[in-house]
Amino acid sequence: MTEHQISAQATDEQLLYANILGKGMLVGLVLLFITFALYVFGIMPAVIPLTEISGLWNQPVHEYLEAINHNYLHWDKLPTGWSWVKLIGKGDFLNFIPVAILSGVTILCYLAIVPGLFKRGDKAYAIMALAEVFILSLAASGLLAVGH
Repeated sequence: MTEHQISAQATDEQLLYANILGKGMLVGLVLLFITFALYVFGIMPAVIPLTEISGLWNQPVHEYLEAINHNYLHWDKLPTGWSWVKLIGKGDFLNFIPVAILSGVTILCYLAIVPGLFKRGDKAYAIMALAEVFILSLAASGLLAVGH
């Protein structure tokens, strides 16, 4: 094979990324089923009664948040960003944990491959992976809020 031909073999970093992504997806999916069951079967109390939630789904997000805050939470500010963490003991908000895991597993994947990229001498890819970690973490942090 010449240096100009593309290798069909996956690199160690690609395999590590895929392995972490697969396990993270499985953990998130299993937790999603568990937390949803805790909510649907009423094992954990909910902020919004299950019988009333479908009546709120047809509203735009801002109106939905206003209705939830007005009718159930009574907070000074609307529940946005990471404010769901305060409600982790409620069945309807417990479901956010696996969603956060599923969303964040990519960050872990990138972090895991960085040492191997540097070791192999792929500094450009390593720096891009670190930039991706930074950008995804910044986006997840909620520091770059847009709109209301």
